[in-house]
Amino acid sequence: MKMTLGKFNNLDTIVHRIDSRIKLIALIVLLVSVFLSYGSAYMNLVVYGGIFILLFLLTLLGKTSFLLLFRSLKGLWVMILFLLILNIFLPSASASESMVLFTLFGVEVHLSTILNVSYILLRLILVLMMTNIFTSTTKPMEMTYALEWLFYPLSLVRFPVHKLAMTISLALRFIPYLFDKTNQIMKAQASRGVDYRQGKFKDKIRAIVSTIIPLFLSSFQVSGELADAMEARGYDPDAKRTRYRAYRWSLKDTLSALVVLLFLGGMITLAVLKPDIFVAMGMTLPQ
Repeated sequence: MKMTLGKFNNLDTIVHRIDSRIKLIALIVLLVSVFLSYGSAYMNLVVYGGIFILLFLLTLLGKTSFLLLFRSLKGLWVMILFLLILNIFLPSASASESMVLFTLFGVEVHLSTILNVSYILLRLILVLMMTNIFTSTTKPMEMTYALEWLFYPLSLVRFPVHKLAMTISLALRFIPYLFDKTNQIMKAQASRGVDYRQGKFKDKIRAIVSTIIPLFLSSFQVSGELADAMEARGYDPDAKRTRYRAYRWSLKDTLSALVVLLFLGGMITLAVLKPDIFVAMGMTLPQ
């Protein structure tokens, strides 16, 4: 069976068995750690590399598709190329102080330009890996429960926490459906003679429109069917919620929470102290 990025994979792994609240907190901690500054540009890359190794191990433990993640990045290479060209021809004020790597069409390409594009690419890959692990190993109802638990303090001021959690959960679950439906529509349109790669710009716009309109119509249809199914089962968003299954805290959840706290403490320590392992090792790197 072909898996879709972000779709729940019903397996029994150690990552699947971790409490959904711990996984949600870990996702937030990892997202924050990706956007912290750890000193020099090289130290940032080292920390990003460490986070990548950690996420790769979690991917293996959760038996999520690692190749599928990079297949989903194929459509982003155009954006990455655009960012590279933009950083080359419109460098930042500090770029002129960095080392010149080579000259392209009479324009100097600095080291900071390559590092900036590498930051964007690495952060994008890490964020996609985090969200893919979370959505692939967490059931929709468990995700709703975790979001509702996280937003519980807002319920003290009569904020509709359950409605918000259910909306976010359903929105996340619609992403794999949109991926699948887009591929189906594009293949169907290609079999009818629609060319997405060649032709004039006007023809490409028409091809994209011929994909977007059926996708919107299909999404509205599925949304209506989902609303009817929830109503037929007696779902009332304003009613007091009860739970069929009780979520119990276990020893593995305690150990997982301690690991997340240790990781958070380590990231905060690195961000505050900003140590440089290259200076400690006596290595001189280009600025």
